[in-house]
Amino acid sequence: MSKELKHLNSAQVRRMYLDFFIQHGHTEMPSASLVPVDDPTLLWINSGVATMKKYFDGEVVPKNPRMTSSQKSIRTNDIENVGKTARHHTMFEMLGNFSVGDYFKKEVIPWAWELLTSDEWFGFDPEKLYVTYYPKDNDAHRCWLEAGVAEDHLLANQDNFWDIGQGPSGPDTEIFYDRGQEMNNVPEDDPENYPGGENERYLEIWNIVFSQFNHTPEDTYEPLPHKNIDTGMGLERVVSIFENAPTNFETDLFMPLIKQTEEFSGVKKYGVDKDDDVFFKIIADHIRTITFAISDGALPSNVGRGYVIRRLLRRAVVAGKKLGIDKPFLYKLVPTVGKIMESYYPDVLKNADYIASVIKSEEERFNTTLNGGLSLLNDVIEKAKADGSNKIDGKTAFKLYDTYGFPIELTKEYAADEGLSVDEAGFEAAMTEQQNRARKARDIDNGMGVQTDVWTEFKEPSKYVGYTDLEVQNAKVIGLAQAGQHVEEALPGDKNVEVIFDVTPFYAEMGGQVADTGDIIDNFGNLVGRVVDVQHAPNQQNLHRVELQSPLKKGARYALKVDRLRHLKIEKNHTATHLLDQALRNVLGGHTQQAGSLVEQHYLRFDFNHFGQVTDQDLKAVEDMVNEQIWKEIPVTTVETDLEAAKKMDAIALFSDKYGDKVRVVKIGDYNTEFCGGDHVKNTNEIGLFKIVSEGGVGAGVRRIEAVTSSDAFKFMQEHDDLLTQTAGELKVAQLKEVPHRVEELQSQLKEAQKQNEALEAKLAAQQANAVFDNVQDTKQGTLIAAQVNVAGMGQLRQLADSWRAKQLSDVLVLATGSEGKANMLVAVSDDKTKDIKAGDVIKAIAPAINGGGGGRPNLAQAGGKKPAGIPTALKQAAEYLNK
Repeated sequence: MSKELKHLNSAQVRRMYLDFFIQHGHTEMPSASLVPVDDPTLLWINSGVATMKKYFDGEVVPKNPRMTSSQKSIRTNDIENVGKTARHHTMFEMLGNFSVGDYFKKEVIPWAWELLTSDEWFGFDPEKLYVTYYPKDNDAHRCWLEAGVAEDHLLANQDNFWDIGQGPSGPDTEIFYDRGQEMNNVPEDDPENYPGGENERYLEIWNIVFSQFNHTPEDTYEPLPHKNIDTGMGLERVVSIFENAPTNFETDLFMPLIKQTEEFSGVKKYGVDKDDDVFFKIIADHIRTITFAISDGALPSNVGRGYVIRRLLRRAVVAGKKLGIDKPFLYKLVPTVGKIMESYYPDVLKNADYIASVIKSEEERFNTTLNGGLSLLNDVIEKAKADGSNKIDGKTAFKLYDTYGFPIELTKEYAADEGLSVDEAGFEAAMTEQQNRARKARDIDNGMGVQTDVWTEFKEPSKYVGYTDLEVQNAKVIGLAQAGQHVEEALPGDKNVEVIFDVTPFYAEMGGQVADTGDIIDNFGNLVGRVVDVQHAPNQQNLHRVELQSPLKKGARYALKVDRLRHLKIEKNHTATHLLDQALRNVLGGHTQQAGSLVEQHYLRFDFNHFGQVTDQDLKAVEDMVNEQIWKEIPVTTVETDLEAAKKMDAIALFSDKYGDKVRVVKIGDYNTEFCGGDHVKNTNEIGLFKIVSEGGVGAGVRRIEAVTSSDAFKFMQEHDDLLTQTAGELKVAQLKEVPHRVEELQSQLKEAQKQNEALEAKLAAQQANAVFDNVQDTKQGTLIAAQVNVAGMGQLRQLADSWRAKQLSDVLVLATGSEGKANMLVAVSDDKTKDIKAGDVIKAIAPAINGGGGGRPNLAQAGGKKPAGIPTALKQAAEYLNK
């Protein structure tokens, strides 16, 4: 008799999995950002183990070798299949448990069976579970039998070996759930109807990798000294079992989104038409991915991660069009995504308004061009069908991409739905041509510094003491290089001198804070050289670049003195950067994240992610908040602790930074707590004053603030005060507070004077018109009035032409005016003469006389030129043209 299946929702399944492994000594690791941390090999975090690489490769030793997580992941290699299959997703959650050199097969296999079959946990019927293993992995086979798996439910499979080339590898074992033949998509006697075959009956739910070999460059497999466990269970798949759903989409993870999309459509319902169902699934899948990606700091753009977001959003918008949704709607689904995932990802719902604003802006931008693009695409499709080519040419595909925002993948999908293909080679050629034009249009400096390995093997330790001491006596030279070579003595004259001391007060550039500068002094008090820059050597020692006044010797000892005043200014700006970071989060919202910073002596620069403008009111609120913290005289404290303890302090960490087990946390009272290795003031009152100098956008969704502090802020405000005082003097007002009122008065007077001037000019033009309009010439093609007038540009020429037309004074009118190296000319033709005479033809014939060109309608044309002296010639040529 089969066991009755439990009914668990997605939040319960996730929590149960994690709790099981916590009870078995695992540390729960938080779901990391989808944006990889300091890993250029990944566009997105694409699996649970992707966040564990630093532990598995030995770069970092974990506090606990047993870890478990539910990791959100993005994979976009098969976007086109989303919605068309039961289980393809662009974002999914991978439940996993990991062992770094701790437990192995004899522990993990019984645990897996316990989690899956115990009534306390998942409680699956053992008869429903099948396990595949690598044929040569006798240990795994024995462990599964001992755990309680029936022999006829264990299947050897040659594909059960995890290997991605050089590096860790090993056999794996996969667990399948039998959903019954009624859920299958192949006949019962089909050769693919087995666990691991291409069918819907046997659903793979868990993969356990036994990482026990090192795949060498010689293509051999050597035993690893420390064996590891890496597992992955797809949350969406397991939930579909517990909720008895035909596909992942009929679960609580997706159905609320599908139901809400039905409401937006008003006419289409899920489960009625298979083609429509695909569009519902695309929308539900893509909005989850887009929402989480933006929540983790990525923003729509035309490159990298931003392009993925933009592509998914546009696919979802087009899917909405197919369901009859013509207005922006995706942004309205964001709160629903947040509510579905709130139990484990509360930040999504907290940031829902911001995420929705980003998505709405993208939708509106795309919708403005989408209809035109679809119209063009439909025309092209009909033409391709009619002429039998069945292919969309590359130039058209590129136009859809370049002008209408259609990714090539979207065009391919749209074409495939109509049985057509796309000339991808032609598209790539058009893309390359555009890129080449762009390269020629800008001046690019491709210079790169020459790489050197002079310090790669140098591992003697160097201690930084600049947090407390800005001077050090008897610092020993332990490493010395000149012109890229290790030397015993460096001589003046060569700027490329690099030094490592056993102890140093000089800060090495890091985390946006520039390096310290200062002096090297010998035992007699003489200046030996100047430290002009400090960077980190390959093995993390502080590497000083110096300009020498006298020889510097390896092994000798020197006094090191940091430029104190410069250092203190940098400290002020660094602490102010932390205050600014927190103020932006408080004023603009928790979605803001640091995207870069520079802490210099005389200013600070802070880049942050934010979609949309920052108002003047926002900037004032930010500035006021920072100054408020300065004037509260808050103590600034630092503590070195382990990573987990720092996270419990709610310390702000940067996704782009890599942190070891020990981290330095800077705490500004209860206002701000951040991971930081830089230098800071001891109390906020040392900063004195904070002033924002500028704010603006520097890229897609990235904005920049520049600010000054202390004496630089005072100097900035003093300069503005001086300018205001000077302005008050020029305006002849007694008090500065009267300046705005006086400026308003002058602006009002200026507007009135401009009105009077315009009225006088119009009156003068009318007077000129009376004289000009009296001089009518006869030509072979009709009567002509041609004259040079003294008016203020093309606007008044058109006013004269309107008066001429109303009075019907001649068949053709040619007027011109010129001053200060500019000429304007107008040709008007009466409506009853436009069949014979075109104003545009006349203007083209006479405009060269003023070194210009122009055009217009048959009854009115105009031209501009740079040769006012040619006006008389142009007027003469007009008469000659009409006399032909």
